[in-house]
Amino acid sequence: MSLTDTYTLSNGVKIPQVGFGTWQSANGDEAYHAVLAALNAGYRHIDTAAAYGNEESVGQAIIDSGVSREDLFVTTKLWNADHGYEATKEAFGRSLEKLRLDYVDLYLIHWPNPIDFRQNWQQANADSWRSIEEFYANGTAKAIGVSNFREKHLDALLETAKVKPMVNQLFINPSDMQPGVVNYNNNHDILTEAYSPLGTGGIFKIPELAPIGRKYGKTPAQVVLRWSLQHGFLPLPKSVHEKYIKENADIFDFNLSNTDMKTIDGFHGKAGLAIDPDTATW
Repeated sequence: MSLTDTYTLSNGVKIPQVGFGTWQSANGDEAYHAVLAALNAGYRHIDTAAAYGNEESVGQAIIDSGVSREDLFVTTKLWNADHGYEATKEAFGRSLEKLRLDYVDLYLIHWPNPIDFRQNWQQANADSWRSIEEFYANGTAKAIGVSNFREKHLDALLETAKVKPMVNQLFINPSDMQPGVVNYNNNHDILTEAYSPLGTGGIFKIPELAPIGRKYGKTPAQVVLRWSLQHGFLPLPKSVHEKYIKENADIFDFNLSNTDMKTIDGFHGKAGLAIDPDTATW
């Protein structure tokens, strides 16, 4: 197993089983050097979003890396202010322009129920999805999906969708496994991507992870990323430090025992919980 091993999405598209996250990586030198370091370390799956404000730096790092576009998997996302059919088209165009790409490999609706659309979120999502289905049809998005969607949001989307989401990107780590929506994803052949797979650093506050790591000669971060893979999730670890970017990729030479997997499963609530998209203030 390696960084370039893949899952297969419901439409047959191959997606590298570990991605490199860029949330909270500032546009400019920070995001640029982080993405460049990740590509140099062997990552081939880069995850960004319009809301991160760093698409320009991500795109520049991709160009400067010298890695061929065909060997990369690039994700970006529709931000909350841009829901609706025409607004989604415009937002997608801006993202392609900033990334300096002709297409993205995956395009996601970032949140299901933005505060500005709280009275008509179902229609707003349906209208955005209609645009996104057109990107998929014309090849400017090779795969399409959602992020932070719970069961009711997926149910509503599937009522009108012609193409079902291939991915649902969620806050998933040992502190919050979101079993209900993960089970829904599995039953609908939707891949679960795990953003904040280290709990945005929160997992380092769980002391029980250190002795588990010592058994395998691994860090707590490596243990948790391995745990994510063994659950069939696709983790998106983020760092701006080259040492940790490389470390987070070194997770393919060991397997956690069933006992250790169950122990880690029991850390619910120890490093924060997912934000409820129906009460989020953005």
